[in-house]
Amino acid sequence: MNCQCADIVTPGLLDLFAARRRLIDAATPLSGVETAPLEQAPGRVLAEAVVAPLDMPGVDNSAMDGYALRLADYQGVPPGEGLPILQRVPAGAGVMLLPPGGCARIFTGAPVPMGADIVVPQERVTLDQRGHVHLEGNLVVGANIRRQGEETRAGAPLLEAGEYLTAASIALLASHGISAVPVKRRLRVALLSTGDELIAPGAERSPGQVYDSNRAMLNVLLAQAQCDVLDLGVIADSPQPLHQAFDHAQTMADVVVCTGGVSVGEEDHVRPVIEQRGGLHFHGVAMKPGKPFAFGYLGSAPSSTTPLIALPGNPVASLVGWQLLALPFIHALQGREVAALQCFPVKAGFSQRGPQGRSELLRVALDWSSGAPVAQLAGGQGSHMLSAASQADGYLMITPATDVAEGSTYHYYPINQFAA
Repeated sequence: MNCQCADIVTPGLLDLFAARRRLIDAATPLSGVETAPLEQAPGRVLAEAVVAPLDMPGVDNSAMDGYALRLADYQGVPPGEGLPILQRVPAGAGVMLLPPGGCARIFTGAPVPMGADIVVPQERVTLDQRGHVHLEGNLVVGANIRRQGEETRAGAPLLEAGEYLTAASIALLASHGISAVPVKRRLRVALLSTGDELIAPGAERSPGQVYDSNRAMLNVLLAQAQCDVLDLGVIADSPQPLHQAFDHAQTMADVVVCTGGVSVGEEDHVRPVIEQRGGLHFHGVAMKPGKPFAFGYLGSAPSSTTPLIALPGNPVASLVGWQLLALPFIHALQGREVAALQCFPVKAGFSQRGPQGRSELLRVALDWSSGAPVAQLAGGQGSHMLSAASQADGYLMITPATDVAEGSTYHYYPINQFAA
């Protein structure tokens, strides 16, 4: 997969939003297409536009339970006479012809009889002792009738290529009788963690060892993003195992995601191995947590390079890097339209010194007790502290050299926008 990026490593730290833009622009969408039954299509990306096979609604039908009639018939009867009920039209019935001088009992979704030009809700109708209908309130021709094709006409665009299929879009397709759709094939992602200290959850832990939370987290996040994951496990902190893992990943996956070993310490071997096997587009983003984020590629031929995202080893830094940078790249590879970041102003319920040199994403929970949201720190803000990340509703972004003052307003990014 060709990333179409410049092969020059950006000097210094790259601005967060510039890094996000570069990742999105670098993505070449998948070309593979498969047909998915509708029940397996939620969360997939539509590969081709779908046109409506039917008018929707298919016939004029009633918007509510009530009585269908020809308004002139009612207005023409003597005062106090009312209209007799000559028909009963349930949902699913065929289209009937309304006899003159009477009305039809009709139910929501039922076809409006030919000749009727109004449906009067049952709440505005009384029946006399003979069972004749008497109407109340203002009567307008066309009221409470859903017209054939008022939502969609047959042959009109229904969904565009690149649409992310939600429950509502699945329902729309089903309402037109569509049982299967062309979707982009799933993105194949090779996932690995690096670190001699890492062990699997459930294993007996010795002093100095750390349970591998990043791979557990990223397996979930990749599954939520509708990716097929090739989990390569934990790779030792040395060049040879990394070369072997990247060689396997390059042949098996569309994109590689790794965590840890991407900083500049003596035991951080990921960056030099990437540079030997391909190259870096950039390394280092001006955000806290998440500064060591790197974006590169494996391979030398432009037509066959495999993009690689290297996330920091600290779990919160890895999470933030995934949400703000890696996820939009994944969406773009899948052919989805990448949504703009949702952000709105929220007051801080605390004060603290501002960051230096890079923007800080504070993990906060919203307090609604005063009627308007106030951001409170969700817990400790260390990049290794998952407890705060697990309790946070969103991020309060603080720009460099900006102190946080209680009661002042800052940009707030809700976490739920990164859910899929």
